[in-house]
Amino acid sequence: MRDGFRIYDTHTHLGEARHSGRRCSGDDLLRAMDRHGVDRALAIPYPVVEDYRQAHDEIARAVRDHPGRLAGAACLPAFLTEGQFREEVRRCVTEFGFRALKFQPQYQPLNPISPRSDFLFAAAEEHGLTLVCHTGSGVPFALPSLFILPARKFPELRIVLAHCGGGILFQEAIVAATVCPNIYLELSTLLPHQVKEVMAHIPPSRLMIGSDLPDNVEQEIGKILQLEIPAEARAAILWHTPRQVLDGAG
Repeated sequence: MRDGFRIYDTHTHLGEARHSGRRCSGDDLLRAMDRHGVDRALAIPYPVVEDYRQAHDEIARAVRDHPGRLAGAACLPAFLTEGQFREEVRRCVTEFGFRALKFQPQYQPLNPISPRSDFLFAAAEEHGLTLVCHTGSGVPFALPSLFILPARKFPELRIVLAHCGGGILFQEAIVAATVCPNIYLELSTLLPHQVKEVMAHIPPSRLMIGSDLPDNVEQEIGKILQLEIPAEARAAILWHTPRQVLDGAG
C-alpha cells in the first residue's frame, strides 16, 4: 500500500530473457514490490526464453510460495503447433492457476486479424484467461487497432492493451477501447497528460497500471498518484480494475 492506496502492478517479468540478458527471480520481484509499496503483481515470462516450460515452472513456484502477492501469466513461442500451444496453456491453468496469457508481437509475429491467429485468442477465452497484448513498438502487428476485430470475434475475452499503444499510438488505443467494451488499457509508458487524455474517453474501470521493468516502478506508480483525479478513480486504476480483470475480485 502506498499513500493509502493498494497497488496491483499488472505488468512485471520474472525469469531470464535471452534477448536482453535481464534476470529477475521471485525474490527480486518481491523485494522491488516491497520497496515501492506494491501489494500484488502479475508475473509474466520474458518473451524470449531458453525453455518456456521451465519459465512457467519458475513463475508457478513463486506464485505457490506467495499466492497473495503474485498472479501468474503464460507466454509461449508463436510457432509451436496449435496442439502444443493449447496443451501448455491448459497446463498453466489447471496445474498452476495462471490468470493471464501474454502476446508480444515483437517476438511472436502473429497477425491479430488473421484467422490463422485465432488459436491464440481462443485458448485464452477457453480457459477464462485475460489476454495481455503488447502494443506500440513492433508494428504492424502491435497496432492497437488490430485488436478490434478479435475483440469482437471473441466478445467474452478480456483483452488488455499493454502500454496503451505507447506515446505515439495511445489515441488509437483509445479508439479500440471505445468501440470494444472487452478491451482494457494498461497505462505504462504514457506521460501524465496522455493518461488524462485517455481518462477523458475511457472510464477508470477499464484502466490499470503496469511497470514492465523494475526500473520503471516508481515512475509508473508516481504518475497516477500525482494526477489531479478523484480518489475513487485513482483507486480503480491502481487496484480495483486489475483485481476484477485478472483475479475476478473487486
